[in-house]
Amino acid sequence: MIKAVLFDLDGTLLNRDASVERFINSQYERLHEWVGHIRKEKYISRFIELDCRGYVWKDKVYQRMVAEFNITGLTWEQLLQDYVNHFKEHCVPFPNLHKMLTTLVNQTIILGIISNGKEQFQMENIITLGIKDYFETILISETEGIKKPDSRIFEKALEQLNVSANECLFVGDHPVNDVKASQNVGMFAAWKKDSQWKDVDTDFIVHDLMEIPIAVESVNKKGSDLAITGIPNRNS
Repeated sequence: MIKAVLFDLDGTLLNRDASVERFINSQYERLHEWVGHIRKEKYISRFIELDCRGYVWKDKVYQRMVAEFNITGLTWEQLLQDYVNHFKEHCVPFPNLHKMLTTLVNQTIILGIISNGKEQFQMENIITLGIKDYFETILISETEGIKKPDSRIFEKALEQLNVSANECLFVGDHPVNDVKASQNVGMFAAWKKDSQWKDVDTDFIVHDLMEIPIAVESVNKKGSDLAITGIPNRNS
């Protein structure tokens, strides 16, 4: 019986790829006086490449860009601060985000987030998406001092939601940090399909966020039969 759903943030609720592209386009235009000697397409593509889908913090990214592009009159620290200040203005949710969360709440499912990242930065993005009030707990790795795939951060979330592992579904896009890590704790795992990976060993594959309430409802109707999946585990 699933009583709670925990979510990753980036790549699961927040369409980070689209958000990054919107932000870096805006940054180039906003700071054109200092970066205009670089072709816009090159500035954007190099940022995205160095960012590694968020797995490299932006201090390293901007240090490399300042050096490679010979940016003067603007330091990497100022570029980083611009990122911190303005990224939230460009957050793009995945389709059906609010509809999915509302549906789960109406099913009396309690909700939480576990996200790796910086506390203020991630919280500002959550607030911008307008979803903060849906969640009973939000754990962010910088504040917790531990990060996914460490089992302790999952266990802390379970404790705060007052549910056992087999009463919880975790939804995330990373095969190791989200899917495998939550399964190791004993949770159901739903993989938010991402073309970067294939053949992920998971309980559910989610293509659209509205498949999550369907999966929860299906499992709960079947009771303790763990072999039943509401959304077929398909790799197409």
